[in-house]
Amino acid sequence: MAYQKSQRLRHQAQLGLALALGVASVGAEPVGGALFGYPASPTAERRLGPLAAADAAKPASRDALFGDDDDAPLKPDASVEKKAPATSSGVKGFLQFELARAYEDPAHWSKMLTRADLSSQGNLGDGVKWKLGARMDYDAVFSATDFYPSAVADNQRFNLTLRENYLDVGAGDWDFRFGKQHVVWGEMVGLFFADVVSARDMREFILPEFDIMRIPQWAARAEYFKDDFHAELLWIPVATYNEIGKPGAEFYPFVPPAVPGVTTLIRNEDLPSRTLANTNYGVRLSTLKNGWDISGFAYSSMDIEPTFYRQTVDSSTVAYEARHERIDQFGATVAKDFGSVVLKGEGVYTHGRQFYVSTPTDSDGVVPQNTIDWALGLDFSLPAETRLNAQLFQRAFLDYDPNLLSDKHENGYSLLLNHKLTDKLEAQLTWIASFNRTDWLLRPRVTWNFERNWRLAIGADVFQGPPLGLFGRYADKDRVYSELRYSF
Repeated sequence: MAYQKSQRLRHQAQLGLALALGVASVGAEPVGGALFGYPASPTAERRLGPLAAADAAKPASRDALFGDDDDAPLKPDASVEKKAPATSSGVKGFLQFELARAYEDPAHWSKMLTRADLSSQGNLGDGVKWKLGARMDYDAVFSATDFYPSAVADNQRFNLTLRENYLDVGAGDWDFRFGKQHVVWGEMVGLFFADVVSARDMREFILPEFDIMRIPQWAARAEYFKDDFHAELLWIPVATYNEIGKPGAEFYPFVPPAVPGVTTLIRNEDLPSRTLANTNYGVRLSTLKNGWDISGFAYSSMDIEPTFYRQTVDSSTVAYEARHERIDQFGATVAKDFGSVVLKGEGVYTHGRQFYVSTPTDSDGVVPQNTIDWALGLDFSLPAETRLNAQLFQRAFLDYDPNLLSDKHENGYSLLLNHKLTDKLEAQLTWIASFNRTDWLLRPRVTWNFERNWRLAIGADVFQGPPLGLFGRYADKDRVYSELRYSF
């Protein structure tokens, strides 16, 4: 029970950290492996309240224990669940309307999005539960304007996607989940270091909220619970990969260095074939010792991040193609709360990932590099309903190739300040930057919860840095935006 209580506290602290900015492992993008991240839901912290409130909380089920409260009805004990009749939670979700305008020359509308996210879940009894979900996006900017290429419009105008769709089966100390599901291994909410399993929608870079970016995987997962120990086995027979969009999109991730007199072509992405050899699998073990929540994992997969390979077509034409190679990753996470301060850290060793080099003589434009990524963060609960989050992170290249566009050690940090102005109004300011170069992102935002289930947000995204920097490549994409969401 001590382990369950600590895990519950950790989960609530994670919700408070959901406003923190994290780190995205950008693989072979031409930023040289810089590490930065994205903000998660700005309303999670508002709902959570002070960290001190977590002291009285206690999980009522394994779902609550490991963060799946929304995935299943609470179960007081196994015997009650075995006798429970089939139930359904009805349909829940949200409608969201987003408007964004890029104000750098040439100024243009970059988003006129309507999004509907629907899900339902229920209990079939005898330890079997289910969840179904889908999302529909329609972006009218691709119908109302002709600013973007047709391939971009076709890719982003309308999308209908499955979200989490799975069956849960409980059997003693074991729980099994089969279907399309989120698998979150990272301890730092909003960070991508140890969160190596789920793919992400990167068509708006790292700007959307956490629940919008995450793409579930088709997976079979088994979890074992015993006292202070938790084991997880995972197999993904049909993998999902990061959605990067098409060349010419607002935030297309690959910007090769310009070479005078040379035409650059970007070919269609080459996704791995659906074979047994290309399946993903891993194991994760967790325990609680003296208040320290510790976990370790091993994961072998086809990289969710694309690597852009170069091919010389002729003396005046160079082509690039996004591919996904097999990588092996070994990581660990640690978490500990010290009253109103929460400490979190994690590190990942990655073997087999390819990285882009600009050397013209290199045959395919990439080199293999093994890396170590680590992050350390502190989240402070301050007086007057204010929170401060500070994070440091680094990517270290082992056997460093000097032709990489990055330094051997790429270092960065992020700061987030969130203050609740009134019961319905809150403001936040986020800043992510590199220590190695002048490359940063600034995100002011104000959120107004003006009625029950209604939320209005306005904000701005400001980029600065060199042309090949992670943020600098979008220096002409600065934008202001508004979001209106109705949840039900």
